[in-house]
Amino acid sequence: MSQLFATLYLDEDVDVLVATLLKSRGWDSITTRDAGMSGKTDPDQLAYAAANGLTLVTHNRDDFLKLADKYRFAGMSHAGIIIAVRRHPYELTKRLASLLDQVSAEEFVNQVFYI
Repeated sequence: MSQLFATLYLDEDVDVLVATLLKSRGWDSITTRDAGMSGKTDPDQLAYAAANGLTLVTHNRDDFLKLADKYRFAGMSHAGIIIAVRRHPYELTKRLASLLDQVSAEEFVNQVFYI
């Protein structure tokens, strides 16, 4: 059985408060710190997220768009990338929750979303 809702993996540049706020609203999320991935490279972050079926959330548009292209051209799969404009943690949480309400975990696979 597939997972209905995506589990979010927050990149180091996303405020850790967002994970706390998401969890308080019933959404699964972890941070790079939670995963023991602090200080790792962007390719390492996406590889970790992909290997664990986590949808990555980042503010780092340029690097992760390149990585998404690299995955696509290499025939590799990831559980989705959400590129977020920098906003107050409460506003970002609201936007992420809205997206999670509309998009299933399966629909995130190999896609890039902007919020």
